[in-house]
Amino acid sequence: MRTHSPFLLTVPALIVLTVFMLVPLGFGVAYSFLTAGPYGGAELPLTLEPYRKILFERDFDESLYFTTTYISIIARSVILAGAAALLCAVLGFPVAWFITCRSPKWQGILIFVVTLPFWVNSLVRTYCWVLLLRDQGLINNGLQELGLTSAPLGLMYNDGATLLGLVYNFLPFMILPVYAALERLDPRLIEAAHDLYASRVSVFRRIIVPLAAPGMMAGSLMVFAPALGYFLVPDLLGGGKSLMIGNLIQMAFTSSRDWPFGSALSTVVTAGVMAFIVVSALRGKKRNAT
Repeated sequence: MRTHSPFLLTVPALIVLTVFMLVPLGFGVAYSFLTAGPYGGAELPLTLEPYRKILFERDFDESLYFTTTYISIIARSVILAGAAALLCAVLGFPVAWFITCRSPKWQGILIFVVTLPFWVNSLVRTYCWVLLLRDQGLINNGLQELGLTSAPLGLMYNDGATLLGLVYNFLPFMILPVYAALERLDPRLIEAAHDLYASRVSVFRRIIVPLAAPGMMAGSLMVFAPALGYFLVPDLLGGGKSLMIGNLIQMAFTSSRDWPFGSALSTVVTAGVMAFIVVSALRGKKRNAT
């Protein structure tokens, strides 16, 4: 019984992963090879048409020609998600370090403050930014009242507003992993560095940042992966002018009723994210080995 106990302990986790991850993922991949039904859904025969539509479109004579429409949307999604991860790292690291330097009592309070936005629905939190950024919103009205502007600024319906919404929604996903990494940092290492006449910049660059790197890598993945497929922020703050891959998938399953194409897009995004995670894990393993 003892020889099998480690395996038995993993059975519940394997069941959860299979039911809630592998099975839905398998259905998505299977649907991506089916033919779109005339009234929605998917049906036989099997085809590669959904994947072909990502790169090619059919002309009036049914000939294929290369198009960059969907490639540009995917590229914009990758750039915005990457920029959101970078900004979250820049903003999240000082916050995580500030929390780490507080007493245990204040650390608990500050962590509670960081996680407090998760108690509110993301739709409500994002729509609050609409009330702030719109032409008659609080920011534009305030600037005009102060005489700083004579007309409303175009703060919404652009990539900047979308990026702002992504950073706002996913910043806690960066702060918490970085805090977890910094919280395990031994203060004696910093004291020893100062005893050896290391400057504050050297301590930060050679001790704090390397020890916080695993947390920053985990936080970057936790921000980049969901931000890549997020559709709520681009829909509300981008106003349909700043489409991301999540909006494209949502429209494929709803207004277009092209389930195989939506499944193909989801499969491509999932495969890309998984490849990024595997490469990052291998690089981290290689760095730790050296």
